[in-house]
Amino acid sequence: MKKTVPLILATLISANSVASQEDIFELSFEELLDVNITLATKTEETSTSVPSSITVFNQQHIQLLGVANVYELMNFVPGMQSTRGDWVGAVPKEHARGIYLDSGNVLVMLNGQRLNESSFGKASVYAPFIPVEVVERVEFIRGPGSALYGSNAFLGVMNIVTRKSDDVLMVAVGDRGMYQGAMSMHQEFKNGITLNANASLYRDDGDTYFDAGVKDPVDGRFLEIELKWQNWRLAVHNTETRLDEFINLSGESKENEYTSRNLGMQLEVESRISDSLSNKTKLEFIKHDIKSSGQIATAEQLGLEHGLFVGPRWQSRDLTLNSEFSYDHSESLNVIVGGEYSWEEQSRADVYTNYYDPVRQEVIPAEEFFLGGLEVINNYAPFTSLKQDFDSYAAYLQAKYILNEDVTIFAGARFDDVLDIDKKLSPRLAVIYQFNPTHTFKLQYGESFRVPVSNELNSNDEVTQGNPNLKAEYVKTTELVWHIQDQNWQVDLVVFDNELEDFINLIPVDEEQTRFTFDNVFETSMQGIEFNGTLHISDNAWLSSTFTQYIDLPFNPSYKKFGSLVFNFKSGQFQYSVNGLWRDGITVIPFELPDDPEFSPYRQASHWLFGATVSWQIDDTQGVALQVQNLFDKETDAFDPRRYDGRVPQRGRQLRMRYTYKF
Repeated sequence: MKKTVPLILATLISANSVASQEDIFELSFEELLDVNITLATKTEETSTSVPSSITVFNQQHIQLLGVANVYELMNFVPGMQSTRGDWVGAVPKEHARGIYLDSGNVLVMLNGQRLNESSFGKASVYAPFIPVEVVERVEFIRGPGSALYGSNAFLGVMNIVTRKSDDVLMVAVGDRGMYQGAMSMHQEFKNGITLNANASLYRDDGDTYFDAGVKDPVDGRFLEIELKWQNWRLAVHNTETRLDEFINLSGESKENEYTSRNLGMQLEVESRISDSLSNKTKLEFIKHDIKSSGQIATAEQLGLEHGLFVGPRWQSRDLTLNSEFSYDHSESLNVIVGGEYSWEEQSRADVYTNYYDPVRQEVIPAEEFFLGGLEVINNYAPFTSLKQDFDSYAAYLQAKYILNEDVTIFAGARFDDVLDIDKKLSPRLAVIYQFNPTHTFKLQYGESFRVPVSNELNSNDEVTQGNPNLKAEYVKTTELVWHIQDQNWQVDLVVFDNELEDFINLIPVDEEQTRFTFDNVFETSMQGIEFNGTLHISDNAWLSSTFTQYIDLPFNPSYKKFGSLVFNFKSGQFQYSVNGLWRDGITVIPFELPDDPEFSPYRQASHWLFGATVSWQIDDTQGVALQVQNLFDKETDAFDPRRYDGRVPQRGRQLRMRYTYKF
């Protein structure tokens, strides 16, 4: 790197400029606050008028934060965190308003299309790496979203919007063998067709962990093509991610394997029926594939020559038809009515393993059943019950009524019928009172739910045992928001109360806690305070911060207090950004300490993780940025109950040098 970076800089400085002005890296205070969001209401709202707790990041803001994966943006959102956990391939794991589980309590969408699926429920299992270079903005709802989006919009919604009108090329190199290339392209043809395309290739060798020298390499590919013609839109995206080695199903090994693919298509048409009535109809298809295997037991533990590796080779598919009408009755009243049908299934449930008895059709760790390496066993009998349909019907209604210049009311509800599983009504009500041009108060109430997935209902493997009698879990949320916006600063203070019912959690089925089942065993409440603010210090500098404080203990050991701080300063063609993530300490003492003199309970002290970005706008078309995450290479662990000592190591320092060219 010491020789490579100066060589790259010298090459870039000599490049020529041929296009129009665009600040590829620079971000002003005005641009930071210029937020229009449709995610929370499907009507265009500002931070003052939106009836939800929201956070939005645009392109320049994301680049200054220096993150590589969109899930990492959660660390700069009040009430949310993203860490690396243990499940399949140690994919990103979301913390949302005190809930830290694998079950998909945050709905993740790509250009409005659901990435959560029916086998695991989490978007990050099948799409764990989405590069920020293809992203135009990322929108977050903090709190319930089922009144518009149905299941999984339980504790939040994250919508990733890709680039639509850019011609940009990006290349990057970094430490630990990191390299990346990305391109976004926009082309308008004479016949009226518009083409948008986004592509990215990311690779790094990862760091080294544990005595076994296990690494955590990342190999991510992303491709999206979108065609627009008149009022029609067709989009296709494909993601593929490899996360080999590291931790998979609680065991770390150089032989662990993980590959996931995500193929989605959207066909959309918008129609203006009259001056006051419009319709948007969408047909969406998405297919998720995973082939993953983790070390369940070492060769030493088994007394065999080879350890036992087992994991899913699963596939799920979803076909959704949604039709939505928007009616402007008057300047004061807007009504949205929609209907949706979804055909969803887990279509494949094979096993990926290195031991198999074809006679008994079971995974049995014995020398005579060793396969010589990892193989896919098709139609694996214990997984047959996982092949399940999740057909559902839904109808929803939302009304926005401007009572007067100071008061606006949003009301709505959605009814979902997931056949043979559960039915849920998700109401929503919000009253927004603009006390004066600076101060706005919002009182918001909503209910959300999450339908159990096939892994929770029907799993039958070495780690989990399903429960076919599960019901949907749901939450009732009340929020009081104080929004303050002046010329030079903006603050949001949110006090929320979550009443969680029929909550699904893992329950051990053996004393050693090596196998778990699922049950609607928990009802609790969670209260907390969320703060985010931005201060305009001068024409060249701004400061933003977030802070979250839960009044109750988080569900499963997680951070009770955490926050972030971002400082940005511009000087000439250079822009400097420094950020810090603060997390409170966690201590987990088991009910029974294992009979192991080397065992130590999980403890993670309170800590800061710092990052920095230095951006240089070379000319109208070129920019260079040096980005560092975890600047001081601090070693930290996230907690996961499936790990023997609860510890899942988090990533160390990551250094990247990026070059961006606008063509």
